[in-house]
Amino acid sequence: MSVTPYKDQKSSKKEQVATMFNNISGKYDFLNRLLSLGIDVGWRKKAVRLLQDQKPKTILDIATGTADFAIEARKLNPEKIIGVDISTGMLDVGRQKIKKKGYDDLITLQEGDSEDLPFEDNSFDVVIVAFGVRNFENLEKGLADMYRVMKPGGMLSIIEFSQPQSFPFKQIYNAYFKFVLPFIGKIISKDRSAYTYLPESVEAFPYGNDFLQILTKIGYKSPQCKPLTFGISSIYMAKK
Repeated sequence: MSVTPYKDQKSSKKEQVATMFNNISGKYDFLNRLLSLGIDVGWRKKAVRLLQDQKPKTILDIATGTADFAIEARKLNPEKIIGVDISTGMLDVGRQKIKKKGYDDLITLQEGDSEDLPFEDNSFDVVIVAFGVRNFENLEKGLADMYRVMKPGGMLSIIEFSQPQSFPFKQIYNAYFKFVLPFIGKIISKDRSAYTYLPESVEAFPYGNDFLQILTKIGYKSPQCKPLTFGISSIYMAKK
């Protein structure tokens, strides 16, 4: 059964995810830095470093949110970065950041469905996603459409939460994720469901080898998983 943010609503997961991110968009960046202790910044930097050999001219950032990954990806010196997201609230925050930093000519954000991308086949050298694929309503459909818009030889890079396995980090992490994080998230964002949904969606996500098998099933070549920070997150990379 699909995990959704608002269990009392009958709308689709996609609609609920858009509503959730619209609700928390104004506090999202602050909460991200606070709740992750800033570690997520380093994860994006590492993911971008691993893409340097690709020398991409065109990059697509799926579920771009407030554009943190897109902004970091500018270090790859592409000609164009496009970010797509279903949340207008998150995109508004992202556009403000891009304008403030002076990256308007390089990075463009647009509303779009990650499972039905508004781009032609074989359009992008690199496709990136940070903490977005577990929010897909249909994971395989989303991954397949990302494959479609990638150029042959292109690279996929996904950062997503995993589940630590080593004692005692696993126990500490689970306690923080299930109790502390929702409590702080509710107080600051005023949306308890958003930060209750986060640990639930992570727990339901097929991480590690299970996710690599899905990538292989879709058609991706040489999928690999690089665990981050005791297994809190992972970088998944694969080629078309």
